[in-house]
Amino acid sequence: MCFELDSEPPIPVISGAAVSHDDVTLEAVDGNRFAAFVATPDEPADVGIVILPDVRGLYRFYEELALRFAERGYAAVAFDYFGRTAGVSKRDDDWDYMEHVQQTTQAGVQLDVGACVAELRRRGSRAIFSVGFCFGGRNSWLAATAGHGLAGAIGFYGMPAERNGVPGPTDRAGEIASPILALQAGDDQNITAEHNAAFDAALAAAGVEHEVVTYPGAPHSFFDRKHEEFADASEDAWLRVLAFVERYSG
Repeated sequence: MCFELDSEPPIPVISGAAVSHDDVTLEAVDGNRFAAFVATPDEPADVGIVILPDVRGLYRFYEELALRFAERGYAAVAFDYFGRTAGVSKRDDDWDYMEHVQQTTQAGVQLDVGACVAELRRRGSRAIFSVGFCFGGRNSWLAATAGHGLAGAIGFYGMPAERNGVPGPTDRAGEIASPILALQAGDDQNITAEHNAAFDAALAAAGVEHEVVTYPGAPHSFFDRKHEEFADASEDAWLRVLAFVERYSG
């Protein structure tokens, strides 16, 4: 699991910000019903964010992240990957998520992303971005190949390369139709500097506007309030996310 269950986004809370939030059930075009968490500012939000969690799916960290986006004027939807195999109910902290991860497909994840995009558009968002972490980082970049009309796709410590015979964002760079921001961990035990360099080169060759940023010494899942020694990397990453959204939402 990328985060401990008591982890929190390393982002300051904006005290007094007028936001609303709700647990909802969304439906993809294939009929899949899945759990999501929606956070919105009280004023209309022209920009929307689809949050793709790590392998455990929707839990508190990503609900809090959605709230942090809403406090800054963006509508946000964080969603769960496992409606097809585990339903929409809340789960115990020790549930066996990996058996459900193994049943996910890129196509199924993107159908659910599409439903989140449609929900944000229904709520008035015009420019929509995806932001993902680990498993979600990879799928966030792949969302830029799926015809969602994203304004940009952001991934934290996602695997860009082929995995288990399935092509990754590096292989599919020529299909990417949105700007890309990759925020990678320099001390990641599985995602190497070579993986990141190949992704950077593939995006450049495909003419995709992008930035691949690696934080030296930072471990996988450094973006966590508990990792105080990586607070500077987390702050820089968050500022880059906000700047990217502002740059491409115009």
